[in-house]
Amino acid sequence: MIKNVSIRWSDKIVPAILISVTLGFIALFLVLPLVSIFYEAFRKGYGLYFASFKEEYAWPAVRLTLLCAAIAVPLNVVFGVVAAWCIAKFNFWGKNVLITLIDLPFAVSPVIAGLVFVLAFGQQSAFGAWLLEHDIKIIFALPGVILATIFVTVPFVARELIPLMQEQGTLEEEAAVALGAGGWQIFWRVTLPNIKWGLLYGVLLCNARAMGEFGAVSVVSGHIRGSTNTMPLYIETLYAGYDAVSAFSVATLLAALALVTLAAKSVVEWKVKRKTGADRPAAVAR
Repeated sequence: MIKNVSIRWSDKIVPAILISVTLGFIALFLVLPLVSIFYEAFRKGYGLYFASFKEEYAWPAVRLTLLCAAIAVPLNVVFGVVAAWCIAKFNFWGKNVLITLIDLPFAVSPVIAGLVFVLAFGQQSAFGAWLLEHDIKIIFALPGVILATIFVTVPFVARELIPLMQEQGTLEEEAAVALGAGGWQIFWRVTLPNIKWGLLYGVLLCNARAMGEFGAVSVVSGHIRGSTNTMPLYIETLYAGYDAVSAFSVATLLAALALVTLAAKSVVEWKVKRKTGADRPAAVAR
């Protein structure tokens, strides 16, 4: 009897402790900083908040951030789909090497990645003299910022699709080939419908990282206001210049992006669970 009571007590108290610790950690390290951003941005009134976006270099930073994301995300979508297709559907020499290279941006510090681009395309590099001779600017210019953004966002789409496509196997594609379907028909009518939610999930994560990247972009950009400053760099410049209200005001845009990304992520996960649940009875019936 005493043993049963102690078991029931531990069954209640242990989960309560774990939940409390988890909620406390989330409140301290996630919710509190997010609330602080909006509080500091609006603390001195709405007029000063909106005035922060009328500064000369505010919208160029926003436009550059959107431009980098608009270039990096589609390129990574194409690469991610192709890489996942190759890895999941075919066996070839060097597959593990390709998977390792896709994961490389996760393992390398973004600052180191930016430094590598400086060493590769800077004036002191092997290509530096040729680039200078042809008046091509990569480092401390827009191309360098885009290259750095692409590098840090490479894994997101591919890593979402690879396990998904490996789990699905190749039976449906092989059946489509047997029925006479071509390569594009198989992709658009068989593969893409099966991976659409995983692809959308990867795109959301890729876009969020592209807009929020700081380390690699900071190294290759040169912090040129109105030219190579993205939103994270512009926020850092404002805060370093003791313009805290403007810094937090611009930061609310990135925070709002994070909230939208989380909401979209939740919708995608709900859709996936709903689709999986709907497919199970059909599978059982078959």
